[in-house]
Amino acid sequence: MNWLDLKKIKKIFFLLTPNIPDSGTKTYKLSLLRASAYVFIYTVVEWFILIFILSVTPIKNFMFVLDNQELKLQREKINELQGKVNLLTSQLEKIASTNEKLKYAVRLANSNSSDSTRALYDSLQKNIKKRIEPGGNILKAISLLYYKLSKQNKETGKPIFFFTPVRGIITKKFNPAEGHMGLDLGVKEGTPIYAAAGGLVLFADYTIDYGYTIIIQHDDNYISIYKHCAELLKKPPDYVLAGELIALSGNSGTETTGPHLHFELWFKGKPVDPEQYILIK
Repeated sequence: MNWLDLKKIKKIFFLLTPNIPDSGTKTYKLSLLRASAYVFIYTVVEWFILIFILSVTPIKNFMFVLDNQELKLQREKINELQGKVNLLTSQLEKIASTNEKLKYAVRLANSNSSDSTRALYDSLQKNIKKRIEPGGNILKAISLLYYKLSKQNKETGKPIFFFTPVRGIITKKFNPAEGHMGLDLGVKEGTPIYAAAGGLVLFADYTIDYGYTIIIQHDDNYISIYKHCAELLKKPPDYVLAGELIALSGNSGTETTGPHLHFELWFKGKPVDPEQYILIK
């Protein structure tokens, strides 16, 4: 018998006689092709109904309770790990940025900057009147000016002088024996801080110990440092003139006991007493 003969397949019929206790019994004649079509349609409809129920109704939550809990735990672990990765990435970016700034500062500190002596002299004429208090001794100011200008760099022979960065009271002097490498100038928080001399900003950022700090490279291997600021108004690689506003005083960092400016002056990697170089106090 050839089962692939369509003519014979069409002649195959199913006789269905329901067993219903009734007065009359009916017999239903159903061909094989029609029965197959009914089974296929029924299967497709059942699958659509099942998919609709699982996608729309909350029954799927009861059917796959264990799977959902495991997926939820895995999702929470993935989110937690993603948060840690993001945090570590942010910390590494900050560390890399700080390292680059420090490397840049060290590289420039070991090289001679461009000559800005002319800018210093020009700014001197603009700042002498502003820095001398009304009613002060003019003769004393002139004498102090010539005394400071008489201090020269032994290598270049050029005069060396710096302006006081802020008007305040010296609360602690230069004392490297006790680890104090600069001057502490007591001022109110938010007091303007000026560049002690013209130069290139090497570093301007927050540090844990000294708060907001700005470092400026000057001519002839001099570097000035301003610590514990409340706000920095300049950033690398800005070039500033003597007496230019660079920051506002504050009380930032852990190594501070009150609002003040810690001012340091370094020459060739060694701290020097700023009072010996400040032109006008």
